[in-house]
Amino acid sequence: MAYDDNQSKHDGSDYDSASIEVLEGLDGVRMRPAMYIGSIDEHGLHHLVYEVVDNAIDEAMAGYCSNIEVILREDGSVEVKDDGRGIPTDPHSVLKVSALEVVMTKLHAGGKFKKDAYKVSGGLHGVGVSVVNALSLWLEVFVDRGQKRYMQRYERGKPVAPVSVVGGSPSGSRGTAVRFMPDPKIFTTTEFKFTTLSTRLREMAFLNSGLRIGLTETSTSKKEEFFFEGGLVSFIKWLDKNRTPIHSEPISLSGQKEGTSLELAMEWTDGYVENIHSYANNINTIDGGTHMSGLKSALTRVLNDYGKKEDVLKKDEILSGEDVREGLTCVISVKIPEPQFEGQTKTKLGNSEVKGYVETIVSEGLKEYLEEHPREAEKIILKSRQAAQAREAARKARELTRRKGLLESSGLPGKLADCQSKDPAISELYLVEGDSAGGSAKQGRDRAFQAILPLRGKILNVEKARLDKILSNNEIRSMITALGCGIGDEYDQKQLRYHKIIIMTDADVDGAHIRTLLLTFFYRYMSDIVLGGFLFVAQPPLYKLKKGKQEFYCFTDRRKDELVAELGQGVYVQRYKGLGEMNPEQLWETTMDPDSRTLVKVTVEDAILADEMFTILMGDQVQPRKEFIEEHALEVTELDV
Repeated sequence: MAYDDNQSKHDGSDYDSASIEVLEGLDGVRMRPAMYIGSIDEHGLHHLVYEVVDNAIDEAMAGYCSNIEVILREDGSVEVKDDGRGIPTDPHSVLKVSALEVVMTKLHAGGKFKKDAYKVSGGLHGVGVSVVNALSLWLEVFVDRGQKRYMQRYERGKPVAPVSVVGGSPSGSRGTAVRFMPDPKIFTTTEFKFTTLSTRLREMAFLNSGLRIGLTETSTSKKEEFFFEGGLVSFIKWLDKNRTPIHSEPISLSGQKEGTSLELAMEWTDGYVENIHSYANNINTIDGGTHMSGLKSALTRVLNDYGKKEDVLKKDEILSGEDVREGLTCVISVKIPEPQFEGQTKTKLGNSEVKGYVETIVSEGLKEYLEEHPREAEKIILKSRQAAQAREAARKARELTRRKGLLESSGLPGKLADCQSKDPAISELYLVEGDSAGGSAKQGRDRAFQAILPLRGKILNVEKARLDKILSNNEIRSMITALGCGIGDEYDQKQLRYHKIIIMTDADVDGAHIRTLLLTFFYRYMSDIVLGGFLFVAQPPLYKLKKGKQEFYCFTDRRKDELVAELGQGVYVQRYKGLGEMNPEQLWETTMDPDSRTLVKVTVEDAILADEMFTILMGDQVQPRKEFIEEHALEVTELDV
């Protein structure tokens, strides 16, 4: 904590042990960690860091912190330092021990619960830091406060000794440093990923203009620093760096109403997919909520009103919400004194009053922008109008698909080999590359619960097409009909006919391309299938090794090399170039038998990273794709063309 004390504007004199309120103890956290951090895999592991960082972010939102450092130490521990006011250390009025110990060892203890200590916070930070302590093998906290440095160490959440003074604070600075080692008895992995953390920390820096966040990995000397004075406008430019905007600069709006503040930046691109990210008190509300409802209502009403008023739209033309958001990139961030989040994971904002606040602020700000920028306004309205025309064409294409389905006896695609089960929970659909592999899969499957849909050739790249064109593609239409759940705003999970949808393509370049096209389609137009955990990728073997009467399948080059060395001379090695090379029995044994196959579940760890990757790989701009290939080309050890 070698930061200078630059808090002259806010002395923080009212932040002491009286600000710390305790609601309940820490019992049960180690027994049921997933209840508090979501999971005990790498997601939960990284969540520990976010909880500690969020404490420092709360200090920044209150105006007391301007620097945060996250350091990945060589021993596997993590240190988070800030130059905020420092956690109070004086004796707690009720518990008669240092307030620092209370915060670190009691659940629901923290300044967040006292309204006068933090006007705005993420919502559960007193829970967070004590949970981090409970799930750590050891944790050490240092506090610089009142010209002194205080310290306490904990092992598996228990204090080793009382809070003690270990010296004076350098230059009279303030701040808190927390260093912890995640407990290997709790987590399935204790290895932190630099890239995962840098993505989240960059996001936090965008959302808190002027806050400097550093990330260092001591073992590799990797270092990144995030500082964005432009705030959300910088965020939008970063999100759209691989897209083409249709107007010159992002639109920036802000306002305050009844203690709730709103910041928003947005721009329309020439793409076809909306890309909206919403936050409440710096928490990524991936399921939206009342702030998103207010934003969408305002966008639709203002653009329709302006289009009619300026005769860009005909009197009978009405733009839907879907139309006005086509190609829109937007970040909306609200700060609320008492946020109400729906669900344990805090992914949906529930404050009913926020919808009206956001709708009013966005309506007034966007209306003013359109009137002051008529040329830009016309481009935005015309873009939305084209989307409306395409939507009508897509509606007709949907009706055609439905009518075609009704004409067939089962209402399902003719080339679909359906399973006997009608229970979606146990039914599987294999999307198989090519008729040859499809034939083997149909013969090798267990027809009781496995359905096969062969796909001919490469499906349309949906990143470069509107929905009407997408729905005219035969292979995509077959998939939509087979799944039965609809697409886009018509998606209904209750109608999904299979709860395992498995992409099975060849282990070569063409197979990888087809797999990427399918993943792009699901991510962009049926994202609920991905988010629901229904999408998987099959892992066919790369090699068959044969020595005498013994046969072995290898799924990686490394395993093949190990086995060849183990078996010695005289090993026959067959490299599978395609699924069609396997007979039905081999395909069942290696790739389709639930007892022996390997399936990779498709998840979206970070929506922003996923969006960036699909845009780079599948979008219109060639240069970002070229740079990506040049950067990663040397990582490819073997290429099959």
